[in-house]
Amino acid sequence: MARGKGKIAPKPAKQDLPSKVCPVCDRPFTWRKKWAKDWDQVRYCSEACKNVRKS
Repeated sequence: MARGKGKIAPKPAKQDLPSKVCPVCDRPFTWRKKWAKDWDQVRYCSEACKNVRKS
């Protein structure tokens, strides 16, 4: 099993990731890989905040 000689690209530093502020709890939250496709539509930091907003 031969391994490639290329190097793995380093991950960006957390402070370099985009962030937003949650309108419910007013806390900043940063980009997550699972939000990569729809980061523009993400508004809340968690499901809990999302559910509070609906009430």
